[in-house]
Amino acid sequence: MTYAAGRIYSEVAYVAYHFHWSLDEILDLEHGERLRYVAEIASINTRISQGR
Repeated sequence: MTYAAGRIYSEVAYVAYHFHWSLDEILDLEHGERLRYVAEIASINTRISQGR
């Protein structure tokens, strides 16, 4: 299975922006683990934007 390069860049940028992790640290994550961090960050951002 291939994974679109644009999607990887988006995920890496999203996690790096919020957690300040290096490119190598983020790329060392398994795909599913990286997606989990993306989902958790999105959840945090949603709660913050809703004032919870």
